[in-house]
Amino acid sequence: MIIAKWFKQEKYLLVALAIAVAAYVGEHSILEMGQGAAMVAAAALIATIVLASMRVAHHAETLAVKVGDPYGTMILTLSAVAVEVIILAIMMSGESSPTLVRDTIYAAVMLDINGILGLAALLGGLKHGEQPYNDDSSRTYGVMILTAMGISMIVPEFIPDAKWHYYSAFTIVAMIALYALFLRMQVGKHSYFFSYSYPRTEKKLAAADDEEHHDEESTTTSIVTILIGVVLIGALAEFMSAFMDTGLRGTGAPPAIAAIVVAAISAAPEILTALRAALRNRMQATVNIALGASLSTVILTVPVMEAIALYTGQPFIMAMSPVQTVMVMITLIVAAINLNDGETNAIEGMTHFILFATFIMLTALGL
Repeated sequence: MIIAKWFKQEKYLLVALAIAVAAYVGEHSILEMGQGAAMVAAAALIATIVLASMRVAHHAETLAVKVGDPYGTMILTLSAVAVEVIILAIMMSGESSPTLVRDTIYAAVMLDINGILGLAALLGGLKHGEQPYNDDSSRTYGVMILTAMGISMIVPEFIPDAKWHYYSAFTIVAMIALYALFLRMQVGKHSYFFSYSYPRTEKKLAAADDEEHHDEESTTTSIVTILIGVVLIGALAEFMSAFMDTGLRGTGAPPAIAAIVVAAISAAPEILTALRAALRNRMQATVNIALGASLSTVILTVPVMEAIALYTGQPFIMAMSPVQTVMVMITLIVAAINLNDGETNAIEGMTHFILFATFIMLTALGL
């Protein structure tokens, strides 16, 4: 009975498993059919990975609600970043660009802050007007994102190639120290930084939603499903990488396309959650999701990938290009101004969304 219920609930993971098997069996045949077939296969695998990652995110959220903090926060953060790290590690093992990790983190920050937060504030502002949240959270997130990106993606431009491994080791320690302090703040004495006191009616609605969506599944089921989902995503990512390399070869497509795909896959579940929260006038959840995802991407992806580089002895390029550096600086400055008064509105959302559109345009131009 329990197994039958699990099969019914996890039909998307079963579809993902079937597609992974089909990709394994037909990989060589598809590659021999040429670029068109490879791109179609890559697109199908991307859609499948998004579905699987959404199920992983759902069960991570279920565990977070049940076990509470600090473990809930760790589960949510690690499950989201795990998907991105697994895909990056698999793609980096192939013939990927040496800037893939850098471009993915940059794309994730643009997508989270300018895309998700911008669109959510725009739509929420048009529906509700000014939407309140705790500005302590935005300031804390902002300064940590700036520090983490400065250390890991701006300063490396000035590090001599012969000494990259020393600075790489330092970066790992620095990111772990920042994350440890952030986690302690988020679940300790400064936990109020990341919450907002909504009216009682809204609290009851939110609690009812949590109970409705998370009481049905057991902790063991959620853990097993997360592990199955992560393994499936890893397998699908390996085939997706091979198909994408073949499909894009010789087309003149910007190298950052692969990075945007990875960032979009990992952010897919967050986009829907953030938009729902904004439309329900719960902007605090949107701010926590958008800025928290940006911070987690930088502060957790960097040390893992740097450790892989040290282990393999093959460094990759982490220093951002001048255009990327300018876009990040503009984004963080605009965010610091917009998110400094405890309320968002449609105009502020539009400014971020225009920055996101600029990011897409620059990527299309190969910048």
